[in-house]
Amino acid sequence: MSMDASTNTRSVVEELLRRIREGGPERIAELYAQQGDWRLDWPETEHGRTATPWIRHRSTRADAAAHYRELAEYHVPECVATEVERILIDGSDAVVLGEIRQTARPTGRVTRHHVYEDSLAVAQAFEAESR
Repeated sequence: MSMDASTNTRSVVEELLRRIREGGPERIAELYAQQGDWRLDWPETEHGRTATPWIRHRSTRADAAAHYRELAEYHVPECVATEVERILIDGSDAVVLGEIRQTARPTGRVTRHHVYEDSLAVAQAFEAESR
């Protein structure tokens, strides 16, 4: 593990979190690779896309932008809270621990969830584009 890899990974993660806080799906998606593999644990055949279109597999940068647009469309932006508890870095791998709370626009119910993302893929995409 080199110090440079860890430092670069931390800066990529912090930039991604900053952009997510600020909003702007296209700007957030700039940090994603053109092609990737963003998988969710919930099988597509077991949920209706109509009510929760953001819960699906993604494979392109455009998909990443769509994810953030759909989150904004289906949740009340004024009623969102994110708490980052810890950022763990090991070379080019990163894990962000925390909690996201959102309010569903149609029902006003508050949801809480955790996201498990392949931050290495995000970091590699960022490095490849900056060369």
